[in-house]
Amino acid sequence: MVDKVKKRSLDHIADAQKVMVGGVNSPVRSFKGVGGSPLVMEYGKGAKLFDVDGNSYTDYCLSWGALILGHSPRNAILAAKKTVERGTSFGATTRAEIEMAKFITRAVPSIDLIRFVNSGTEATMSAIRVSRGFTKRHKIIKFDGCYHGHFDDLLTTAGSGVANLASSSSLGIPDSHIANTLSLPYNNTQVLVDTIERHKNDIACVIIEPVAGNMGVIPAEKEFLKTLRDITKKNKIVLIFDEVMTGFRNHIGGAQAEYGIVPDLTCLGKIIGGGFPVGAYGGRKDIMECLAPLGGVYQAGTFSGNPVVMRTGLATLKLLSSDFYRSLNERAENLSRELNAFFIEKHIPVRLSHFKTMMSFRFSDISIQNYDDACMAASDQKYRELFWHLVDRGIYMPPADLEAFFISGMHTKKDLADLGTAIKSFFK
Repeated sequence: MVDKVKKRSLDHIADAQKVMVGGVNSPVRSFKGVGGSPLVMEYGKGAKLFDVDGNSYTDYCLSWGALILGHSPRNAILAAKKTVERGTSFGATTRAEIEMAKFITRAVPSIDLIRFVNSGTEATMSAIRVSRGFTKRHKIIKFDGCYHGHFDDLLTTAGSGVANLASSSSLGIPDSHIANTLSLPYNNTQVLVDTIERHKNDIACVIIEPVAGNMGVIPAEKEFLKTLRDITKKNKIVLIFDEVMTGFRNHIGGAQAEYGIVPDLTCLGKIIGGGFPVGAYGGRKDIMECLAPLGGVYQAGTFSGNPVVMRTGLATLKLLSSDFYRSLNERAENLSRELNAFFIEKHIPVRLSHFKTMMSFRFSDISIQNYDDACMAASDQKYRELFWHLVDRGIYMPPADLEAFFISGMHTKKDLADLGTAIKSFFK
């Protein structure tokens, strides 16, 4: 697909490969999943991205879901500029982080106390550490296909679905390091119950994406989450919701508000930074007070609670009203309904999996409940062809199958109609 990329992008990538590993700073940006050479982006405005060759694209990657207001929203940009003029970092407490903490604890009732960090990975890593410190236990449970960042303890999957053996998903992580991590099939209540019963005295926490977004979009079944909440509470196991992707995406209170399930800890990121690097974790007061300086669990960061990030994030969050979400979710639901009706009518074994403004393609008409199902419904070749078909029509999607794409407040009805037309033209 090299011929699809313009010359200046090719030149920049050639330069990048001389000085950066693979020419990128995050593997998926290499376009390995879709073939060809990466597009090099120059700037974004509203729903549009512009590459170094001057081509424009309607963007549905949106910095992997972070840009709910689109690129360069006026309020966020003004907040960033005003804050930068007063200083970029102090390594001391500022009013900005206090105001942000007040906003989030009001919006997400399960969070009594919060700690800001600099990435989603840092948030999940720290949430697990404080859970272990609080419970004085060591084992953790995650779910196959849920990605919680590149923290060593979480880059693991279960071989058999019964969590007897753990294996690393990355070189550089010794088996001994992940011996206390159990990875279970998503949405499988029986395996969950059996595993917790077997290890209940050793399990510190369970971490889950209430809506999975890194094996395509798979919402957890409500009964599964309810059982998870009940059994963790019964056995005094900390329940962590990883809402780095879902936090503030479809509801001001996150996915937990939509499900009506209250976790003990919540991890946030992406949207709360307004486009800047950010992470946060928070929850029950008695758990969070185990952190230094109040408790014996240590975690620190030079740039945590950075004033530029906090002011920009707060300016973003203040625009996310109930009317905003109602309109945005309605447009997303309409697109999903239209495309799935088209696939069914034309007998095309493809579906758009979705949870409101989070969506992904499935190259199968089977019901998708977990990672194994997602892998069966994946097709690198078909997604590669679809990706470049859309690029040719000025539409930018995440450059890998099994990734979610998103809609922002800047996508118009025409944008979504054009997307629908382009997708239909490919499958016709």
